[in-house]
Amino acid sequence: MSTPIEQPDKPSSADPQGHTLSWWIFKLMPAGMVLVAGILLIVLLGVAQRVGWIGGEGDAHAAGGDAQQIYTCPMHPQIRQPGPGRCPICGMALVPATSGVADLDQFAVTIEPAQRRLAQIATEPAVSEPVSTTIETIGEIKIDESREAIIASYINGRVERLFADYTGVVVEKGDHLAVVYSPELYAAQAEYLEARATVQLMSQNTLPAVKSAQQKLMENSRQKLVELGMSDAQLQELETTNKPESRLTIFAPLGGTVIEKLAEEGKYVKAGEPIYRIANLSTVWLMLELYPEDASEIRFGQIVKAEMNSLPGKTLTGRVAFIDPEVDAKNRTVGVRVEFKNEFGRLRPGDYAEAQIEIPIDSQGQVYDEQLAGKWISPMHPQIIRDQPGTCPICGMDLVPTSRYGYANQPVAPKPMTVIPRSALLMAGQNSVVYVETKPGRFEIRDVKLGPILKDRAVVLEGIKPGEMVATSGNFLIDSQMQLAGKPSLIDPSRLKKKTIRNTPMEFDSIDITRLEGPDGSELESLYQVYFAIQSQLASDKKPSTENAQQLFQLAEKLSKSPGLSDAAHEQLTIIATNSQHLHHVSLEDARKQFKLISHAVLQLAVHLRGSESTQSFHQFFCPMVKGGEGDWLQADDKLLNPYFGSQMLRCGEHVRDLPPESKLAGAEGGK
Repeated sequence: MSTPIEQPDKPSSADPQGHTLSWWIFKLMPAGMVLVAGILLIVLLGVAQRVGWIGGEGDAHAAGGDAQQIYTCPMHPQIRQPGPGRCPICGMALVPATSGVADLDQFAVTIEPAQRRLAQIATEPAVSEPVSTTIETIGEIKIDESREAIIASYINGRVERLFADYTGVVVEKGDHLAVVYSPELYAAQAEYLEARATVQLMSQNTLPAVKSAQQKLMENSRQKLVELGMSDAQLQELETTNKPESRLTIFAPLGGTVIEKLAEEGKYVKAGEPIYRIANLSTVWLMLELYPEDASEIRFGQIVKAEMNSLPGKTLTGRVAFIDPEVDAKNRTVGVRVEFKNEFGRLRPGDYAEAQIEIPIDSQGQVYDEQLAGKWISPMHPQIIRDQPGTCPICGMDLVPTSRYGYANQPVAPKPMTVIPRSALLMAGQNSVVYVETKPGRFEIRDVKLGPILKDRAVVLEGIKPGEMVATSGNFLIDSQMQLAGKPSLIDPSRLKKKTIRNTPMEFDSIDITRLEGPDGSELESLYQVYFAIQSQLASDKKPSTENAQQLFQLAEKLSKSPGLSDAAHEQLTIIATNSQHLHHVSLEDARKQFKLISHAVLQLAVHLRGSESTQSFHQFFCPMVKGGEGDWLQADDKLLNPYFGSQMLRCGEHVRDLPPESKLAGAEGGK
């Protein structure tokens, strides 16, 4: 039997080498994946070009070949990307980083109308008006300590009866309060009656020495009863009845409310031990705690308005009665006491009140109060106001004129100040800037010196003039454009500060000198001479002497109040007085800094005012090396002596001009 021969398996395809299909798939898979990835990449690049994620070659040519163009958000300049799109924060369309910024000068930008509308930029004018601020605080109602009394026993004894037997009883002056039983009182009364009877029985034949001794004994016995608390009426009754009593009635020394009952019936008390505490609540105190800077603006007799939590809608009016001369070391506050009338007893000690005190800005001079004008006031009780001098009916002190506390007899015109809306002010640390629209669309940055910042307004001392239009909305957009253009901004105002520094000699619109007659003219020339003495001391590396500093201050202070001078002269004299008052107390370096301010004011005085008898010419000098610029000063001669450097650079500077005592240069010198 033959064995069948096994045949080999045939391949599933016509592969001459006999490879299977799965083998081929395994071999070709990497190449296929690479091909698919390439196709997907090409598709994604096309989609990115269509949505604007990347720019094609045509876009680059359309952009003028500027492949580095950066786009930013007008509202959020920190958003920067190399292509158009929308801001991921606010959704605004991105603009080229240089769009909307016209380099008119170093300190301004121009905002296009469309961008201005989009950013909602608004402006308002700066105004000149009187400004006042309101101090708001909370205080506690307390008892007027000057109308409070302790009712005590004058003798040792037992409290037999209390007429005011609970706290809160209202009593009148002279009302019965308590009866105290005391054997000591009985013995003292008997002693007095016996001494009195002995005196009455004496005849004319009695020896004078005996009679005098007995008379003194009677008087001493009577005075002892007074010391034990008996009133004149009780003594008269004793002398009438001639019968001693062991019980003493105590009367109320003042009208008021029993605020504390300190004894009970049947209690034994010692002499001086309190029985009642009574307070007259017809006036009460409102105790306030103010910051020192606020308390410095308050004056005695000033009106304070308050609203009680228990009397909503009712405004009470009182006056400042006391300002603590010391700052509380723990709370760093100053206590202020206000007196309020409490005729109907609705103001209760322990209650709280919201107080408001209106303070005119720059009110260090006299203020006008219609109720106090030309009146006399008690220095202890400001509610006591009289038309004529006299004494206070409460404390007996002499009344004083209200002018002592800075109240004018005639209405005083409040001083106007430059005010801008609070929203126009941009602040960061010590920097404060405002953007001023100098012409349509052009916004200029201004570094401002601020006065008080109120709730919705801010007082500007320097940097803004009344009538100028300030940006009150969209300020941060304008500031961001300044940042993008590399110009001074709120974050980097250093270059702006450099702009304001003058490093050239002081110039004047005109040199038109008025000759000042009389004592004012003589004192003005004395002021110039004292100034020259201080200039010479600084040039010799010496601090101003006490005599010169005080004399300069006194002359400037006196002349600043002269009615015959202009407002501009008053302003310069005030600057001189302010900076010379403590000139001899500071270091040499600080004295030179203050001397610069004094020199500027003296220069502006010297080109407009001289004494009528003066024949001396002055000499203006300038040093460009003075730190901070503005290194001007005056000398009595033309020999340069630099007061700002002394021996370090004594001859550093230049002679600018002569200033004769008359207007020979009027019109010949112009301002720059």
